[in-house]
Amino acid sequence: MHISLDGFVSGPNGEMNWITVNEEIFAHIDKRISKTDTAAYGRATYQMMESYWPKQGNEPDASQHDIDHSTWYNHVHKVVVSNSMQGADLSNTIIINGNLAESLQEIKQQGDTDILLFGSPTATHSLMQQNLIDGFWLFVNPVILGQGIPLFTNVQDKIKLKLLTTQQFTCGVTELSYIVDK
Repeated sequence: MHISLDGFVSGPNGEMNWITVNEEIFAHIDKRISKTDTAAYGRATYQMMESYWPKQGNEPDASQHDIDHSTWYNHVHKVVVSNSMQGADLSNTIIINGNLAESLQEIKQQGDTDILLFGSPTATHSLMQQNLIDGFWLFVNPVILGQGIPLFTNVQDKIKLKLLTTQQFTCGVTELSYIVDK
């Protein structure tokens, strides 16, 4: 999840033009996600990803990141956390709109790796409220937005974290990887 220094994941109208990415960050992310067989999204993020990534790797001007990420996206198992999305016939995609805890436990037992949740602040908020997030992989961008959609909202109980790794990128973004200390 990309986050501003003051804790927002997007501007007030969902804008993400403040996010800094470059080839260095893409390479870092690609290395991590290549070890993951399941990706989770909220409805809006899934629809955004689905409209772009399936064919992006085949475009004539595709970068190596575009090719790698498109290939990964087309093969990864996708989970969509949504109350409004209906279960259409989606390739390699499961929609969860019922019991989050039970559904995610079933999915975890089927996979060999972590389930990575991409973006999706509303889904993240729902999962956090039910203590279903095991860790946070954050890319802190060197910007203060002042307002927007916060990553952490309506947190009822303290969540203790243990820092696993950090990495600073030349563009000023800092990656922080935490697990929940249960």
